[in-house]
Parts: sequence; structure tokens; C-alpha cells
Amino acid sequence: MKFYISTRGIKRVTISNSEGKGSAKTTAVAAGSGRRISARTVFPVVLVLGIVLPFLFVRIAILMLESAAACSSLECAGWRFFSGVDTSLELRDELTRALIEANDGNVNEGAGSFNELVKEMTSKQDLKAFAFKTKAMLSQLERKVQLARQQESVYWHLASHGVPKSLHCLCLKLAEEYAVNAMARSRLPPPEFVSRLVDPTFHHLVLLTDNVLAASVVVTSTVESSINPEKLVFHIVTDKKTYAPMHAWFATNSIKSVVEVRGLHQYDWSEEVNAGVKEMLETNHLIWKQYYNKEKDLDYTQEHSRYLEALRPSSLSLMNQLRIYLPELFPDLKKIVFLDDDVVVQHDISSLWELDLNGKVIGSVLKSWCGDGCCPGSKYTNYLNFSHPPISSKFDGDQCVWLYGMNIFDLEAWRRTNITETYHQWLKINLKSGMTMWNPGVLPPAFIAFEGHVHPISSSMLVTDLGYRHQSAEISKEKLEAAAVIHFSGPAKPWLEIGFPEVRSLWSRYVNISNKFIRRCRITG
Repeated sequence: MKFYISTRGIKRVTISNSEGKGSAKTTAVAAGSGRRISARTVFPVVLVLGIVLPFLFVRIAILMLESAAACSSLECAGWRFFSGVDTSLELRDELTRALIEANDGNVNEGAGSFNELVKEMTSKQDLKAFAFKTKAMLSQLERKVQLARQQESVYWHLASHGVPKSLHCLCLKLAEEYAVNAMARSRLPPPEFVSRLVDPTFHHLVLLTDNVLAASVVVTSTVESSINPEKLVFHIVTDKKTYAPMHAWFATNSIKSVVEVRGLHQYDWSEEVNAGVKEMLETNHLIWKQYYNKEKDLDYTQEHSRYLEALRPSSLSLMNQLRIYLPELFPDLKKIVFLDDDVVVQHDISSLWELDLNGKVIGSVLKSWCGDGCCPGSKYTNYLNFSHPPISSKFDGDQCVWLYGMNIFDLEAWRRTNITETYHQWLKINLKSGMTMWNPGVLPPAFIAFEGHVHPISSSMLVTDLGYRHQSAEISKEKLEAAAVIHFSGPAKPWLEIGFPEVRSLWSRYVNISNKFIRRCRITG
């Protein structure tokens, strides 16, 4: 068989068979006027298809992948492809409606884990059920986080109550030294410097503390930071049990300034002061009685966070509350700087004695350095209970609080007021109200008693809250270094194991590690 095709066009097709007995011949003739399909026509078509077909393939593949979560059939994907409508918008709207409905509904049991949630939802494929399950799961996680934070606060509270073994050792060693060493019992200050104790031309500083190591750091840091340390006179008041160790420390360690150490048992209290101190002790006992039994429930309720503040050592310390009797403790002094025992003085503070208080009793830093207003949680409304008419009618809830830690007191101006009497009157009012007039602590009744008697001083003088984890982390290194005084207010005191290493070094560098008792008790700061 032979097969012929004309190369100029399909005009003739001839098929011949020469085998066999006969022959057959077939001829096909195209009309001379028929269209030719030339290479010039085929090539552009092939080129266009080569460009378009890959694009269509990629587009279909993308649409099918995007539709996998929303479409369960080819019909859905095809409808989406040809209609051009984005079903993700409808899916989002439907999911939004389901979440809003879940937010308004009751929370049932949620999934135990994210994998469990995914497994359950892939089997049901119900957006409404997904929204409710997700809400329940997030609510459970939120409760767990809150519970963990509350438990952490409780543990920190318990840790802040403890006295480190090293500090206990130091007190015992110093008490022993006081008993056997005549030098440790020598008079403070020496007779030639006694006149300075009441001389108004000197700068008088007061500490009320029962912590020997803390007092040594305050005195050392103040002296080393002072331009004229010979002009400083320190008045340290402590309790009876700490008097011997405190006296022994400052009698055996040379200080460039004058230091006086007195015990509460050495004061000849008036009947009025005795009655006031007894009242404060009874108040402390009632606070313990009311809040201590509830300590076991502190883990479960956010409201119980105030109980932690009530049971903090600083809130119940008699030494901390005796500052309301400063005019009686130092009847011959006119102007003093009061320092807490958990502060460090970094720069000279002699300008405080030159400050004009404009007739006010106390100069203090206001907690208003956070932008244009008060720092978070630093308004009167955060400390006082304004649901009581006696509070709401006399005080402004939006007023910024002032701070203890470093204060300048005009004792002469104080003696012309009834601040101490007002303090005790409000203590009685608070007792009658079931101790609901303010949050527990030393500051709230002081805010009331000193109302109208506070003169603000520069916030650059004091940085506080170094004993709180989150607050201390927010304070910049530059601000810390620039502050004249830094205050380790909060449970994490620098002499405790829970103190923060990143700021503890600011305190520990003033610990006298060369002292033999410090070394024997393995105090490293």
C-alpha cells in the first residue's frame, strides 16, 4: 500500500494497493478554494495556549487550596471559582457572630489542651460549638494565670516574713560582743560630740529600725555620698532586743559622722504617748486577728490581695508606726530628715535641710512622675475607701499620694498642729467601721492625718518600688543612677534571698564585707 500527501495542501490523497489480484485506487480532491492550515496559523495558537494554560492551572490550584477549609465538595469550589466571590468573608462574618454569641452565653467545660480542641472541632465542624469551646478554654487559662499570680504573691509574702540566718547570726555575735567588749559598750556619741545632738546648725537624720545590717547600709551610703559628712548627725532608735547589737556595731565601726543609738526602753514616755502606743499595739493585734485566719484563702480571691498588705511586717511593725511620734521622740530638734531602713542614699541630700516648706510639716515626693498624672495605683482612691461618707466628703480620690522612705519634717510646725491627735482619731473611726475605711498599711492613716500639711519635693530625689518585681523592672538604669535616694519598698528586700539581683548590687556595695562579724556570718550582700 502506498500513501501520498501533497506538501502544498491537501488537494489529493492517493491510496493504492498493488498486491493481490486486483487493484484499488482512491482519490480525494479538495476544492481549489478550500482554506489552508499553515504553520503561521498554528504557532501563535500554540504560543497563547502555552501562556494561558499554566496560569489557569495555578489559579485553580490556589482557589482549591483556599477553599479546602470552607468547602467540602467540588461543587462549592467550582461555584467559588466561577462566581468570583470570596467565601472567607462569609466565613469570617459567621465566625464573628458565633464568637459574639459565645461571649454572651454561659461558659461550659472547655478543652483541656489545644490539640484536644483541634481534634474535637475537626470532627464536629460547627463554628458555634468552636466559639463556645474556645471561650471556655481561654477562661480556664485566665483563671489558672490569676491563680498562679496570687500564689506567687502569697509565697513572696511568706518569704518576706523570714529573718535570714545570716542576719540572726550577726545580731547574736554583736550582742555577745556588747557583753564582753568594753569598747562595744562605749558611749555613743563620745562626750565631746554630745552637744551636736541638739545643735540646729547640723543636719539631723532619723532612723527607726530593728535591723542592724540595714541601718549600717543607710548610714554608710549617706556618709559616703555626702559632700560634708562631718555635718551629719544620725539618730537611730531601735527596740530593746536590738539595742545591744545596734550599739555594738556603731561603737566598733568608725563613722565620719556623729551617731546616736537609743532604745525605746530608754525613753521616759508621757502617759499620753504610752496610751497612744498601746492603742497602736492593740490595733495591730486586731489586724492580725481579722486577717491572719483568712490567709489560707489568699490563693483564690483577688480581693484577698489586700490581706497580704495587712500582714506585711512593715504594716505591723511598731518601729514603722512610731514616726507619728517624732516630735515627742526628739523634743529638742527643729528639722530632721527621716529615712526608712530599706533605702540607699546615692547622692548628697544636704539640699533637703535648705528646702523652704512654706509652713508645711512634711516635704515628700509625690508619686506623679508617670507622664502628666499619677502613676497607676497611686491615687487616694487606691488607698482610701470612698464609699464611706467621712472619706468621700473630705478627700479627693484623684489626688496623687505622697511617699514615705525619705522625708523632711519641720518638727516646730508639727508641734503647732494636731496631726498626731487626728491620726489617733481616725484609727478609732476605722476600728468602729470594722477596719474598712482604708486598705491596711501605714500610709493610709498618714495620708489623712497629714492632709494639707504636705509640701511636694522633686521626684528626682527618690525612686521607689524596688522591692516589687514588675515595678522595678520598668525603672530605667539612667533613672536609678540619677536618683538621690532609692527605696526598696515592697516584699523583696535586698537582704532577703528573694531580693532582685539586678538591683541588689546597689545596696550590697555598702555592706562592710571586711567586718569580722559580717565574714563569720557569711553575709555577702
